[in-house]
Amino acid sequence: MKEYQVVLIDENRRNGDSILDSSSWENANSLVDFSSPWSNESFSKIEFRALWDFDNLYFKFKVFDSEIYIDEKDNGFDSIGNSDRVELFFRKNNSLNPYYCLEMDTSARLMDFEALPGKVFDFDWKWPKEEISLKSSKDETSFTVEGRISVKSLNQLGLIQDNVIETGVFRAKFSIDENQNYEPTWISWVNPNTAEPNFHIASSFGKLILLR
Repeated sequence: MKEYQVVLIDENRRNGDSILDSSSWENANSLVDFSSPWSNESFSKIEFRALWDFDNLYFKFKVFDSEIYIDEKDNGFDSIGNSDRVELFFRKNNSLNPYYCLEMDTSARLMDFEALPGKVFDFDWKWPKEEISLKSSKDETSFTVEGRISVKSLNQLGLIQDNVIETGVFRAKFSIDENQNYEPTWISWVNPNTAEPNFHIASSFGKLILLR
């Protein structure tokens, strides 16, 4: 399994309501090893970073793409699911029974759900609201999605095992096709080696290693 090392930082680096200040992210390892095994189309650079401080796991996606598609018909899951977004999946083990999905669009709208093997999704399940926070930003060349997830909630769900969090890191990029429809390109940190795009499979996960 691929591994990413999550650097431990001083717990006092969090400032007010902000997730982390910009200087903190300079301490994080940069993960840019993404691919789209099911498409020959090129895609813009994705940079993922994570840090932790015993109380929280922090993450940051920076995607160097200014052509963003957002479905704004409402704030429901269908709308988020049809928008450019980044995703984190967490599991206890490779049985995927259960696993947990966080799908976040470029406006920091969150689609969170519990899942079982075979794409059995429980959209009534929610990550405890007080245990997660998100923010997003855009500029002329990129968009950023940042988040904070409490270590407490990760432990309560049994997702930290021996300082390891088994995690899928993904992106969905929507582009207009010749029929004027928006279609997704699926991008993953780990190649799941499937014939068709599928993140909801044990082979799509890697490991976040919490350094001490």
